[in-house]
Amino acid sequence: MDDDLSPLIAATEATLRRIAADFTPAVFASSLAAEDMVLTDLILKAKLPIAIFSLETGRLHAETLAMLGRIESHYGYTVALYRPQPEAVDAYVAQNGLNAFYDSVEMRRECCRIRKVEPLGRALAGQRAWITGQRRAQSSTRAELPVQEDDPAHGMVKFNPLADWSEQDVWNYISDRAVPYNALHDQGYPSIGCAPCTRAVEPGEDVRAGRWWWENPDSKECGLHMVDGKLIRIKSVAA
Repeated sequence: MDDDLSPLIAATEATLRRIAADFTPAVFASSLAAEDMVLTDLILKAKLPIAIFSLETGRLHAETLAMLGRIESHYGYTVALYRPQPEAVDAYVAQNGLNAFYDSVEMRRECCRIRKVEPLGRALAGQRAWITGQRRAQSSTRAELPVQEDDPAHGMVKFNPLADWSEQDVWNYISDRAVPYNALHDQGYPSIGCAPCTRAVEPGEDVRAGRWWWENPDSKECGLHMVDGKLIRIKSVAA
């Protein structure tokens, strides 16, 4: 077990306990990827009153969907699923085509809005805070990521407890504690989204290079962390 992880784990556990104590009801939005499995493990083993949900976009990899059963088997916990409105999906496909997100950033963001952003709004309704597995080292768009920030789009506080963690920290935790993880990570997918919008990365590429790889790096966010086209980094809240 890597002793270097101990301070990071302790700080993250303290953040999660503070959320549970001071920001109930709070929820954790899991993409079912490696970072989110670290937080899932910490939340469930500590029996914290933080509900876990995932956005089932209708375009996820089979390996990602398989994580739902693995979490249930390993932890005895059922992750809540939020899906897009069928009529919105049908209208988008009828007007633009199933894979119109390849045509422009605008079309891609509209697909993300329908499949992810709108369901997220329903998942966060009535909550005081939400939690993500974002890390600063993941991409240039997350370089300034704080552990705690205001989310004016949803009128609540957002927490990024793994902001300080490196990719190696994440994998050391998973390895040390035998945490289940998405099989795609072993196939060259460090960051995983919808199947048609995610590819494996080459050695030395940015960890999010496989997400919307046809776009410029500064546009690679799905909208879950944006307001009016800008990243939600409006006001950092003191921890």
